Amino acid sequence: MLVLIVIIAVLVVYIGITYNGFVRLKNRVKEAWSDIEVQMKRRYDLIPNLVETVKGYAAHESGTLEKVIQARNMAMAPHADMKETAQSENMLTGALKSIFALSENYPDLKANQNFMELQRELRDTEDKIQAARRFYNANVLALNTKAEMFPSNIIANMFSFQKAEFFELAEDEQAAKQAVKVQF
Repeated sequence: MLVLIVIIAVLVVYIGITYNGFVRLKNRVKEAWSDIEVQMKRRYDLIPNLVETVKGYAAHESGTLEKVIQARNMAMAPHADMKETAQSENMLTGALKSIFALSENYPDLKANQNFMELQRELRDTEDKIQAARRFYNANVLALNTKAEMFPSNIIANMFSFQKAEFFELAEDEQAAKQAVKVQF
């Protein structure tokens, strides 16, 4: 009888520890996604200032500027899933590349302190977004691995812990896989 009680106690302790591990990982994934959203919001806030600065120098380039604003608005819109979010973010990155390419045609713009500061802030934000994506994906990997491995997968199924989606580039968007190149 004592052996049965010890086995049940060990099993209950294992279930509790594993359950708490899943809760911790699930919350880390949520925290990591929140970090991505904070950095994307920062980028969304910087873009109108950048566009306004460029407008003063390149008024006849309104098509490029409108594409940047349109891509920003699409990225800010609510998305159904991680893939849709990644696609809109990749479109925004491409649009930003075009606005920095414009600066090559306008030497006065390249020398403008406001533009240079906005460009530096945007580059810094892009770096933070990349770091937040890596942090998110590392937490998703930990959660998904634990949810798939035996015997913790039994606990995951018992308590309905779901695997999370990675934040990744769309496979058909080769341009998005290239690093953003900004030259001044």
